[in-house]
Amino acid sequence: MSKRILIVEDDAHIADLLQLHLRDEGYAVTHAADGDAGLRQLESGHWDALVLDLMLPGIDGLEICKRARAAARYTPIIIASARSSEVHRILGLELGADDYLAKPFSMLELVARIKALLRRANALERNARLDAGRLEVADLSIDPIARDAVVSGRLLDLTPREFDLLYLFARHPGKVFSRMDLLNQVWGYQHEGYEHTVNTHINRLRAKIEAYPSTPSRILTVWGRGYKFAAPDDGES
Repeated sequence: MSKRILIVEDDAHIADLLQLHLRDEGYAVTHAADGDAGLRQLESGHWDALVLDLMLPGIDGLEICKRARAAARYTPIIIASARSSEVHRILGLELGADDYLAKPFSMLELVARIKALLRRANALERNARLDAGRLEVADLSIDPIARDAVVSGRLLDLTPREFDLLYLFARHPGKVFSRMDLLNQVWGYQHEGYEHTVNTHINRLRAKIEAYPSTPSRILTVWGRGYKFAAPDDGES
């Protein structure tokens, strides 16, 4: 069965091109030209991915992103927007988007990122079914099915990407991951120049799980190599 992708985009030219490329890849694509129609489509169907503009007539893209993340089912979201400022990118990611691409962009790159999100979502679903129960590491508890994480009894407010990073680290305590390893396993692609994205997400994740983010005790930097999650008996800081 074809993966179903919802595009919420008011630029008809961009929407037509994206639909053409995605249908050529075998996806079933639905297009909504404004925020209100996009939200109705989102809430009435089962979608494998959402491609979302921010500047929309009616309800804006950030509100749609927020409502999508409030739903019980996890849907991968990529924002493709002319709002290219760091503030909007961070806000979109904070509200739960999985990826953010600023206009103008390469249509081939956008399609590649959508395919990467779908591969990652499939892998996460398979891993969650295999793991089944909660993952416990010291005072950290992670439920891969419900996609929630608790540290020291406190429920963490994580974006999808932050959750995936934490889950990967916690499944492999003591293992060192390079930035390119993390891009491949969490983002689903490897591109030179995107390593700063990993750094940003690591810093934001540390701010949420570390007692003292400036001197982390859980997610450790291994200089010249990458990052690792401290094993229970790891005394490194």
